[in-house]
Amino acid sequence: MHDATRVVHAGLPEPSQGQPFLPGPVFAGAYHLAGDPASTAYQYGRYNNPTWTSFERALGELEGGEAVVFASGMAATAAILGSVLRPGEVAVLPADGYYTARMLAEGFFAQSGVEVRTAPTAGDAQAGLLDGAKLLWLESPCNPGLDVCDIGALARLAHERGALVVVDNTTATVLGQRPLGLGADFSLASDTKGLTGHGDLVLGHVAVRDPEWARRLRNWRTQFGAVPGPMEVWLAHRSLGTLDVRLERMSANALAVAQFLAGRPEVRRVRYPGLPDDPAHPIAVRQLLGNGFTKRAIEALFRTGTVDLVPEERLGVA
Repeated sequence: MHDATRVVHAGLPEPSQGQPFLPGPVFAGAYHLAGDPASTAYQYGRYNNPTWTSFERALGELEGGEAVVFASGMAATAAILGSVLRPGEVAVLPADGYYTARMLAEGFFAQSGVEVRTAPTAGDAQAGLLDGAKLLWLESPCNPGLDVCDIGALARLAHERGALVVVDNTTATVLGQRPLGLGADFSLASDTKGLTGHGDLVLGHVAVRDPEWARRLRNWRTQFGAVPGPMEVWLAHRSLGTLDVRLERMSANALAVAQFLAGRPEVRRVRYPGLPDDPAHPIAVRQLLGNGFTKRAIEALFRTGTVDLVPEERLGVA
């Protein structure tokens, strides 16, 4: 199934005569419980919700793992940092990554005894700080500079040293890059941004391959109350169906703007991974499913003859 089709159907229930494609949101604080409460997944609104389940199923299908949805991208960030790190342990973060994530790590977690090391995304510079690390945090493409790193190579180095790997995949989204397939242990995104696309909700998620980490993240969500509202989750699931077409237009527009600016004498430098002369371009072509976002935008470059064709298996496209 093509990704453009998969995002339309992901997480939907089996078709049933006279029933909606996507059932409406479930608003519930408490549920009817007869007998053993453990006989159902839905006991209390802070523990679980059927609307979350549908969206998590959709994200898990797209990510290639098990997804846990959170009230925001920062709630998801805090859940990973808090579930993995203990005082005395080391986290390696990108010096040019999302500012609020760095602020949380270098503020609260550093004050709690976690050693935080930072290095730029470009040139895989974080590789030099991995000795003794418990967690490697990558952001590729990074926000806002759009530098990229070799996720697969860094994940292998980190695992050899006993470190877990997180990739903040907010910029690329699940259709632009699949961190779990590249070797990451956690794929994180602020779904407030490109995934939902309408600027009308705040949401985040984490996807993992190991069910034990999914369990720990859900425990964190329950105990810290980092729970999303069912209306926001339902809106996000609704928006997922248009992700492919939105990213196609976003990518085409971004490429057009970048090419225009690159041709202006007043502009000294343009950074966009889709431009063939951008320092991030070689890794972006090999690693992303598109030039920063989708496969089609890279295909547009192929048609113009500005880059050599890259086989689909190198792009990770099924």
